[in-house]
Amino acid sequence: MSATTQRLLAVIELLQSHHEMTGAEIADRLGVDTRSVRRYIKSLQDMGIPVEGERGRYGAYRLNRGYKLPPLMFTAEEAVALTLGLMTVRAFHFPVDPMSGAGALAKVERVLPEPLLNRTRALQETLYFDPITPPTAVENAVLTTLTNAAGTGTRLHLVYRAWKDEITERNFDPYGVVFHEGYWYASGHCHLRQDLRTFRVDRIQRAALTDATFTRPPDFDVLTHVQTALSNPAGVAQVEVLLLTSLATAQRSLPPELGTFEEVEAGVMFRRPAYRLEWVAPMLLSLDFPIRILNPPELRERIHALGEKALQMSSIGA
Repeated sequence: MSATTQRLLAVIELLQSHHEMTGAEIADRLGVDTRSVRRYIKSLQDMGIPVEGERGRYGAYRLNRGYKLPPLMFTAEEAVALTLGLMTVRAFHFPVDPMSGAGALAKVERVLPEPLLNRTRALQETLYFDPITPPTAVENAVLTTLTNAAGTGTRLHLVYRAWKDEITERNFDPYGVVFHEGYWYASGHCHLRQDLRTFRVDRIQRAALTDATFTRPPDFDVLTHVQTALSNPAGVAQVEVLLLTSLATAQRSLPPELGTFEEVEAGVMFRRPAYRLEWVAPMLLSLDFPIRILNPPELRERIHALGEKALQMSSIGA
């Protein structure tokens, strides 16, 4: 099957699964420019497929009601993509009913010709994941409510348990959900604080739809906001460690998602929120250059304790 034919089928699938889509939305999904999308639409129309389009910069395309594709057909790349996606959902313990994932994969396998079936089964038998397992389970119903509300612009009423076990209630306009370092986070406008806030999804005790609606800011970047919020959360102390090395060496030695780096006169200042010190301490101990712990004192105590433990272990049997 040629690349052009694959893209034409992909356009039909997109239009069939959405009421309507703009040329820019289709281009983004396919990884092409809008001029190519217009060419694909023209080809489909010339083939007699009932695609309607509105003129203008923001015009949208739609399939005539009742038009359906023939039974499912997958290319080799599509079959691999679907199989990998379903395997990833299972491996990372995403809040999806395992039976639903297994059922979806079985349906995909049922329509595959034997060569493709053998290829997808080889993936399942030989590919392994070592994921960051979410330490706390997330309710599928809560995550679904959050994403549906974000997609439809529906305000929610949340009952939330903070990290000090304080229970609060608030109205919340969810702009999106992010999976980051094993946790799910919802970001949006909090009406209790009258500001942008990020919430751990596993701490949401209840999420209920309200009758109110909202409009998400068009330029809001959910992922960037969550990353920024987590790097400097309100009310949480900061780890501050002076790395006595160059900025380039510091960035090669520590994962960029671990914290932020600032070049200062004496070296590089490393900062991150003061939680998960139990794995920050050994990571700092593994560095090949001197460090100076400025904050918090608990981190210095953990590193001293690890050093003493190492000395005790190394002296056994000596």
